[in-house]
Amino acid sequence: MNVLWPGFLWALLLLPLALVAYLLAQRRRARYAVRFTNLDLLANVVNRSPGWRRHLPAALYLLALATLLVSLARPQSFVLVPKEQATVVMIIDVSGSMNATDVEPTRLVAAQQAANSFLDHLPAKFRVGLVSFSATAQTLTRPTTDRDAVRDALSSLHAEGGTAMGDAIDRALEVRRPPPPQADRPGGTPGSQPTPATPPATPPAEPQPSGKEPPVVMLLLSDGANTVGKRQPMEVAEEARRLRVPIFTIALGTDSGVVEVPDESGQPRRIPVPPDKVTLQRIADTTGGKFFTAPSNRDLKGVYRDLGSRIGFVKERQEVTVVFAAGALLLLVAGGALSLAWFNRFP
Repeated sequence: MNVLWPGFLWALLLLPLALVAYLLAQRRRARYAVRFTNLDLLANVVNRSPGWRRHLPAALYLLALATLLVSLARPQSFVLVPKEQATVVMIIDVSGSMNATDVEPTRLVAAQQAANSFLDHLPAKFRVGLVSFSATAQTLTRPTTDRDAVRDALSSLHAEGGTAMGDAIDRALEVRRPPPPQADRPGGTPGSQPTPATPPATPPAEPQPSGKEPPVVMLLLSDGANTVGKRQPMEVAEEARRLRVPIFTIALGTDSGVVEVPDESGQPRRIPVPPDKVTLQRIADTTGGKFFTAPSNRDLKGVYRDLGSRIGFVKERQEVTVVFAAGALLLLVAGGALSLAWFNRFP
């Protein structure tokens, strides 16, 4: 904790003076009692000494004074406040292994349900994008604040094909990469006019405040090892680290998970599909994210809720003068109430 006006802290020197004044008053009260000529009568009038209770109201008054003096210095402290702007890109595996039923009802359905729960816990101003991947990666929704568009895209997912995890991360990083020069864009030449862009499928995001780029966080949910694609997951993870994009990874499924696929003769064949925890752990460690395991639908929803709280708030330094002033008032009221209850006087 720090203060905006540290010079006012010198006022705390009044506390020792107030304490000395209180001690002198107590000595004067003791001397007056000794002067009482009839000590036997005094003993009958006062049945018992108040002891420590006599000093408690005064101690509360001193604490109230100290708290009030600190509030004059305008103290500040780190508090959790909701982020006003951020982008979250959800990357969901829709390969054939997501049809496994070791997570009820299936891995994919559990992922869809948990993703919807995750959307419920994000601040309204967050932009959310969705990338799905099997043998190829597709951007289903560009980052947007339109939650209905993201939910509609989630409901359209179905599982089949291989696992191009590296390509999916590479596609998701497009939201952070700087735009290419005009000459490098398709159809662009030096000095030519930019080609009119095709209107986006989702509403554009709100203008971002200049001078400070909003954070981007990625959430990768997968249940298998990278099997196809042009780029390897760890290669793209290094690029995400350079772009300062943390990737939170979730290994969905159990080590005993299996999926049935038809063989060449059309007969169903059971194939083990354990999650690739090692790769997902390395991706999270490399990018500064965190790795989770979610063997059940309930645990998966808990992971999403935890991620929502991590992404949705940030520590900021804020003035807490009101807190100190309110504390001083409460201490003053408590001291006065005790003094009235015990000794019938205020203060």
